[in-house]
Amino acid sequence: MPSWRSWHRPLVLFAAVMAVMTVVSAIGLIVDDRVLTGAAIWFKPFKFAISFAVYGLALAWMLTLVTRGRRTGWWAGTVVALGGLIEVAIITGQVIRGKRSHFNHATPFDEALFTAMGATVIVLWAGTLVIAILLMRARIADRASAWAIRSGVLLALVGAAFGFLMTRPTPEQRAAGNLDTADVIGAHSVGVPDGGPSMALTGWSTTGGDLRIPHFVGMHALQLLPLLLFALAALAPRFPRLRDPRVRLRLMVVASAAYAGVVALLAWQALRGQPLIHPDGATLGAAALIVVASTAATFGALRPTASAPRTGSDHDSGSSARSGRAGKDLVS
Repeated sequence: MPSWRSWHRPLVLFAAVMAVMTVVSAIGLIVDDRVLTGAAIWFKPFKFAISFAVYGLALAWMLTLVTRGRRTGWWAGTVVALGGLIEVAIITGQVIRGKRSHFNHATPFDEALFTAMGATVIVLWAGTLVIAILLMRARIADRASAWAIRSGVLLALVGAAFGFLMTRPTPEQRAAGNLDTADVIGAHSVGVPDGGPSMALTGWSTTGGDLRIPHFVGMHALQLLPLLLFALAALAPRFPRLRDPRVRLRLMVVASAAYAGVVALLAWQALRGQPLIHPDGATLGAAALIVVASTAATFGALRPTASAPRTGSDHDSGSSARSGRAGKDLVS
């Protein structure tokens, strides 16, 4: 892996600021007892700070793998960092004012802030898209690594896109017929108002659908799929089958397909107004299908790869060399 000193510095600095913001928000959760839309008022900046910290670090590392268009990648990463910084600054400022940041049209000032946040979301998405295109064109030696990184960033783009659905007026808001004067337009929840009963830690609705779930899970494919590949490389010395780069590639294809299936299932469940913890038969059936298909595909991916016969000494030396290279070739 490239030294962290070569990582995209604006994104690393952004992640550091978000780490500080996480601590500040945690203190706010302890000392400030205000509640907004059914949750502790500092909970939103706390969640955003953690999410942006890991998101920024992942992109900062991935940009070291870009081989063509590095200057474009630098600017795209910098735009992502600035967009995220502005978004968290607005969220925090609204917390200090005791106002909601998202979907707030109560006053011209609140509406202007939410419009600015909408612009930062577009900037963040566009910047990540540019980085994804550059990664598609990058020469990454290990095919499993290339698959993990590229599928991770593409799924992150899909997850981020669910944020745009949240800004649309809900059917209930449309039915009220006062969109021109409404204080709130848009929602995280589907089928129920925001601010109702929710899950601990995440704040996701327990009575209706919640678009934040596929949004969150999709965005963090950016970290989870490469982490899975790191785990496979780390296990390769103990499990000879994983030393074969073709096996690792097949496993990453299975993992990314399963991950995409989970994101699609979570989105389908949320859009039907169904809580995550209260799935119906159709949701359980689809989940079972994903599990069965993924399990069968994993066993298939672990099958031995046909190769030309070798002598015993050649086989031993070849296995040892592959084991030694498993981690080194991961992102070379």
